[in-house]
Formats: sequence, C-alpha cells, structure tokens
Amino acid sequence: MNALLIALQFLTRLPVPATDYNPADRQASIYWYAVVGLIIGTLLWLSQALLLWIAPQLNNGITAAVLLCLWVLLTGALHLDGLADSADAWLGGTTVERTLAIMKDPRSGAAGVTSIVLLLLLKFACLQQLLEQATLSLLLAPALARSLMPVLFLHTPYVREDGLATPFSSGLSSKRSYLGVACISLLWCVWLGPMAAFALLPVGLVLLGLRSLMLARIGGTTGDTAGAAVEILEAVALLAMVIMLG
Repeated sequence: MNALLIALQFLTRLPVPATDYNPADRQASIYWYAVVGLIIGTLLWLSQALLLWIAPQLNNGITAAVLLCLWVLLTGALHLDGLADSADAWLGGTTVERTLAIMKDPRSGAAGVTSIVLLLLLKFACLQQLLEQATLSLLLAPALARSLMPVLFLHTPYVREDGLATPFSSGLSSKRSYLGVACISLLWCVWLGPMAAFALLPVGLVLLGLRSLMLARIGGTTGDTAGAAVEILEAVALLAMVIMLG
C-alpha cells in the first residue's frame, strides 16, 4: 500500500497520507501506475455523473471542458510539462546534449505551448463525443496509458543519471511488468468489451513509434519523454474509441 501512496503522490495532486520513501517501495510504485490511472478515471467519471445531477441542462461541450480542466488539475499538469519540454527539445535540439539541455530548461517555447494546445483540443473534441455514448471511456484512457510505462522503462534506456523518474524506473522486472499490463488489458476488455480491445492496438503501436523516436534522438527515454508519451497515449485511446463508436 505504501508503494501505491508513493505513486499517487508522484503522479497526482491528490492529498495522500505521509509516505515512507524507502528504496523498495519507491521502485515498486511504478507497478501501481495503472491503478493511479484508474483512480484518475474514476474521479472523472464520478465528476461527470455529479455534473449531470447538479446541472442536467449542461451540454456535452461544457461538461467536456470542465472534465478536461479537472483532468489537468488532478495530475498537476505533470505530463503536459513533459510534452511541452519534449516538443521544444525535438524542434530546437540538433544533438543529444542540446536536446537534453532544452528538456531541462523550465521555460516553454512556441513548440511546447502549441503541442499542449493541440493535444488538449484533441482530448476535448473526443470527450465531447464520447460523453454521448461511452462515459466509461473516462476510466480507460488514463489507466491504459499509465499501464504501459513499466514496459517503456523496461525496454528503453533511461538516459539521465539523476532524472526525476530515475528512482522509480530502476529495479524493473520484465515478468511483473508484462503481468501487470496483461491484467489491466484483460480487465478493460472484459469490462468495456470491444471498445477497450480496439483501443489497445493503436495505443501499443503509437508507443512503439514514440520509443523509436526517443531512441533515434537521445538514445533512450527521460521523465519528460515518458510524460509526453502518457499524454499522447491518452489522446490516442480516446480517439480510437471515438472512431469505433462511429
């Protein structure tokens, strides 16, 4: 349970009890990322239900906008920051050293701001349509994107010795990583049926593509690129469900 609290404290802005950051639980916390995503999704789903109960006259556009704001607040824009840093670095970096230096710069450039705006627009548009037919999709996207992070870290070198995600990505086990992803995938396929199964394929393929870009540019991953991957995979999952629902 302590490992879950560490994951919640790292990935969200939810109030959690005091945690013991011992090395073993800190390393094990990465296996709870999917559960953290499920908690985020559950809070979004409950918020949507509450909005419909309080103000049933709200249209899907307003509801989607409120949910998207809550989504960002719950995560403290942690992954959006990684997306912005990665976009700036990919545009402005010509060498590995330059790319990593730009990612470490706390300032955001035009590419970073634009990437955030475009991704949030895509999420908003998808949410607006999904709220008409598949509100449980709010549970899928955050959990599915985070469930793949152990696999990314397991098969992609972490290129910063003192990066923010270094303590969490060390000590990974391939057996535990694959078992965790398989369990989450099976859960979604049973619970949400064909919609979840349909989303798994594009999300997995996009992750492979993102990993290839990381390897080609910087020889591995960082906390920023992993955060960017979470945001992109969430959007891909939402878009896949919209396409399936027609």
